[in-house]
Amino acid sequence: MDARINYFGNALAGKVMKHLNSAASVAHSALPAATVELVNIRASQINGCGFCTDMHTKDAIAAGEDQQRLNLVAAWREATVFTDAERAALELAEQGTRTADAANGVSDEAWANASKHYDEDQLAALISLIAVINAYNRINVINQQPAGGYKPGMFG
Repeated sequence: MDARINYFGNALAGKVMKHLNSAASVAHSALPAATVELVNIRASQINGCGFCTDMHTKDAIAAGEDQQRLNLVAAWREATVFTDAERAALELAEQGTRTADAANGVSDEAWANASKHYDEDQLAALISLIAVINAYNRINVINQQPAGGYKPGMFG
């Protein structure tokens, strides 16, 4: 499978990615690294973005994440390996990613649960992280970016 365009070699796409990467960096700085990767993985799974799922699972492993936890991200509700805070972030990520599935977007219950575990800056970071990973996912899905070749750190 080949990508529709060489998105990583396109000058205009590079400008877009520069801004997305900057936004992602700000969001990452306010949250635990494990939470960032779990949210990125879950949104990418929902959106069917193989490139981002590959990237974030490999980045998580390189950062020392436990393989069992990564294996259970898609089934986080039934898994006992996530903290209450991580579970709240995963719920927010799911509802924030699946906005078309619910007329009201993110439920008050999911927001209240996340608010128990994260301060206002962290909540702003979670909102931003969810928005940014959804943008990355859409770029890669539309472009049919192949998955499997990512190596941790290859983007600097």
